Amino acid sequence: MATRRRRRLWITVVTTFAVIALLAGTVLLVVRPWTPEFRHGGLTIAESPAPVKAFPRLQPADDNGAPSPAGVAAALAQPITDPDLGDFSGVVTDAETGTTLWSSDADEPRIPSSTNKILTTAAALLALPADQRVITKVVAGAAPNELVLVGGGDPTLTAQPDGKGYYPNSARLSDLVGQIQSSGRAVDTIVVDTSLYAGPTMAQGWEDIDVPQGSIAPIESVMIDGGRAEALVEYSPRTVTPALDAGRTLAAALGLDPNRVRTGTADPAAAEVASVRSAPLGDRLHAMMLHSDNVLAETIGREIALATGHEPSFAGAATAVRATLEGAGFDLTGVVLHDSSGLSTDDRLPARLLDDILAAAARAGGEVPESAEDSDKSGKAGATGAAGSGADEGAADYAALSPLLDALPVAGATGSLSSRYVQQNREGAGWVRAKTGTLTVASTLAGYVLDRDGRVLTFALMSNDRPPELSRPALDAIARTLRNCGCS
Repeated sequence: MATRRRRRLWITVVTTFAVIALLAGTVLLVVRPWTPEFRHGGLTIAESPAPVKAFPRLQPADDNGAPSPAGVAAALAQPITDPDLGDFSGVVTDAETGTTLWSSDADEPRIPSSTNKILTTAAALLALPADQRVITKVVAGAAPNELVLVGGGDPTLTAQPDGKGYYPNSARLSDLVGQIQSSGRAVDTIVVDTSLYAGPTMAQGWEDIDVPQGSIAPIESVMIDGGRAEALVEYSPRTVTPALDAGRTLAAALGLDPNRVRTGTADPAAAEVASVRSAPLGDRLHAMMLHSDNVLAETIGREIALATGHEPSFAGAATAVRATLEGAGFDLTGVVLHDSSGLSTDDRLPARLLDDILAAAARAGGEVPESAEDSDKSGKAGATGAAGSGADEGAADYAALSPLLDALPVAGATGSLSSRYVQQNREGAGWVRAKTGTLTVASTLAGYVLDRDGRVLTFALMSNDRPPELSRPALDAIARTLRNCGCS
């Protein structure tokens, strides 16, 4: 009996294992875990496609014909009558031929506001190397345990812990601190030397309220993040003592009493202890134009002054900008400059000059007409010759000016144009590139646009005596119209 029970048990066990094995085999045949599909979650791996060789190439915009003055005048007939333009002037040019397509009071000087930065940028590109940097250094002081922070004209120095301040690729205070500490020098006092700059720290036509409102700081030869109280905020309130505050920040980073900071002058022969360099000029010009940074404009103006033998002051920088542009053949009749940023309400420029510079930049590398009286002049960076409607012979190479166009904000996308062409005038978004200018008494717009026929049109539009909330949309409507213009 026991033997039969054991035999039946064994048959049951064998049968059970056989059934389990059969089921497992069926599962394996269905699931197939050895296949790529199983290993990749059921996804099928396709065969690699045959390689395709790319042949990238740049294609020029379609050119369906030159725009005509009559066509542009007809297109602009309605938008230029907008009463919100106030005291208005403007000019439009075909960049390829240099032909003036439309103008209205283009030789009449008006308040330029921040389009003045176009002059500063052009002069910097003509007078200075694109890779120029300015140096902030620390040298030994006259007394024991004293160091001198010597301003070299860089307002972009940052004290941010990660080294990423308001300005891209800026010099870092932490690098100065590290070099000082590595020197092993004992220090208990910081002297701040701002003697590089001359004259007043605020320009004619500026208002004191512009400092707490964040448009400007007193112009001194060393600052941290442009003198901002909040380093990463564009219109943060600014300090009224930017150089001293930079010295106090350095002292605090060294573990010193900020009260042990004072102004003074370094011995020219003093031993250097530490130094840092700014971003290249090209980077600083781009930041200045994109965000319409007034502090950068003023310090770059002084760089131009120093490079051309002028006093590094408001007056000296204005004289240097004028001399550089005149030496390159531009007509500065009617120009009055009190600063390099355009913040002064006493500045005056004609729309013609702004457009002349933009047209020359647009044709950079090609031939630009030269006036006979300027044919024997030479300017820096190979900038000889002239531009403008009055010139009629000769040729000049303005290749140095081409980065000016790349620095202009893009409508509806970047910098000071990022919030415009979004609700109104949307047809111009992405197509208009221009420098903005805004004061309570003036709004301006100067740049270029590709029209519907594929032609580059430069323009300068200036509105005075209207509040910006009214005049800016009216200016934008003109530029939008130029984009939509098939004006051949």
